[in-house]
Amino acid sequence: MSIATIGGNMSSPLSLSKSATTTCASLLCELQEIWDEIGESETERDKMLLQLEQECLDIYRTKVERSRKYKAELQRSLADFEAEIAQLTSALGERVSVPRYEKMDGNLKHQISIISPTLESLRLKRQERVKEISELEFQIAVISAEIAGTDEVLDPSGIQVDEVDLTTKKLGELKSHLQELQFEKNLRLQKVSGHISVIHGLSVVMSLDFKKIMAKIHPSFVDTVVGQSKSISNEVLARLTSEMNSLKQEKQQRLLQAQNHGRTLMELWSLMDTPVEERNKFNHLTHLITSTVDEVVSPGSLSVDVIEQAEVEIENLNVLKVSKMKELIFKRQSELEEIYKAVHMDLDIDKSRQLLTTLMESGTIDLSDLLSSMDDQIAIAKEQAQSRKDILDKVEKWKHASEEESWLDEYERDENRYSAGRGVHKNLKRAEKARILVSKIPSLVESLTAKVKSWELEKGMPFLYNKVPLLRILEEFVISRQVKEEDKRRSRENKKLQDQIATEQEALFGSRPNVKKPLGQSTNTNTMAATPNSRRMGTPARFGFSGGNGRRDSVKVGSVIPINYVALSKDER
Repeated sequence: MSIATIGGNMSSPLSLSKSATTTCASLLCELQEIWDEIGESETERDKMLLQLEQECLDIYRTKVERSRKYKAELQRSLADFEAEIAQLTSALGERVSVPRYEKMDGNLKHQISIISPTLESLRLKRQERVKEISELEFQIAVISAEIAGTDEVLDPSGIQVDEVDLTTKKLGELKSHLQELQFEKNLRLQKVSGHISVIHGLSVVMSLDFKKIMAKIHPSFVDTVVGQSKSISNEVLARLTSEMNSLKQEKQQRLLQAQNHGRTLMELWSLMDTPVEERNKFNHLTHLITSTVDEVVSPGSLSVDVIEQAEVEIENLNVLKVSKMKELIFKRQSELEEIYKAVHMDLDIDKSRQLLTTLMESGTIDLSDLLSSMDDQIAIAKEQAQSRKDILDKVEKWKHASEEESWLDEYERDENRYSAGRGVHKNLKRAEKARILVSKIPSLVESLTAKVKSWELEKGMPFLYNKVPLLRILEEFVISRQVKEEDKRRSRENKKLQDQIATEQEALFGSRPNVKKPLGQSTNTNTMAATPNSRRMGTPARFGFSGGNGRRDSVKVGSVIPINYVALSKDER
């Protein structure tokens, strides 16, 4: 192979520049000259030129191979870019118009330069979307952990975002979920705050250690670390609710206890006439009697100390109660005696008092029950007194009429009643009124008798007046009045007969003899004292209705206090 041939091959169209062809040719000429000087044979020269040509081809071949690989890399990159854009648009849920490289004008680098900005924009958007989703998922995880009650501290970098789905739909779902969790968290915080407020109020009313109670429920309610919110888990809410209900129940029990103590104190104070100054010391307790649970909000108003102070006071008052109760029982007995005495009912005072003393000293009966029994007896006595009132009013009218009748009898026996003197005019007026009143006595006695019989029929017992049946007194009064009227009639007839005899003697002898009154007779029209029953009955102006021969009622009203005390109802009594 000649040097010209190599030069021709070297200068063949391989995209070599003109300067490169010139250099190769000059080098070959120089090589030819060197060989000439050396004296290389043609064979060696051809061999060396062939070797040189082969080396040039290898260099070209290597360069072409590298270029081909670079082209393939550019094509792969272009395809990868296109695939990544498709992946990003799918993940982001966005539509991006990217022309395919087969349809693009220009070389591969130009095509890559066109598609690269779109890819970078999508990558940036993906990064921002990942960050946004990561933040949302972190907040969701934090709130979910708070609701679940887990105490682990979350690391934002530990959140793994699924980059396959970065669409706005998912972003919206996460935001919506976060809003729901935040709403639930706010509701739970409100519940927690409300329960804590109620527990605090209950603790203040009952003087309890609020911090100790809250620390027992959850430490976050007492020692809150900066940035740490109160626990809102279901377990904590359940504990708060349970504690709140427990404290409410305890408050209710304490209020009932305080109200019972207040009523007991008021009963004991009333029983023993405790001074107002002593009572005022427990005004804070007695004011609770009419209060409801929700109305009791004063600090310490239901504390253990308040209730214990009331218990101590009740215990002290109970010590004094025994002597006071005995005094009150005898006071009630005196009141009962006064009621009976006022309406003329029978009561064996000595026996009743002796029975009371025996009962109290025996210790077999509770003094409160005995006092209650006395109150019941007083109530019964008042009812009985009220039922007797109408009859007793008529008895008083009858007594007054009888007294006026006695006065009228004395007045009419007085021969000097018309003589001039002081009080004559008043006596005349009184006599006139007395005659009218006396004329009503029969109807008054008849009406009174009917009322007494009606009362006895209704009650099933005789109507006693100063231990004597009133009907017997009325009967004896009617008999005595009849005897009295008969004596008056006989007296009038005797006087008429004497006047007639005196008139006849005067006609015979010319003068009226001095006729003496027969022995055993008196001009006194009130001859009731000579009757067999007058000593026992008399007139109402003189009687105490104390006829000793009368039949006593088998039941002495008001004198019975059962030895074995059994409380009876009003109907049973």
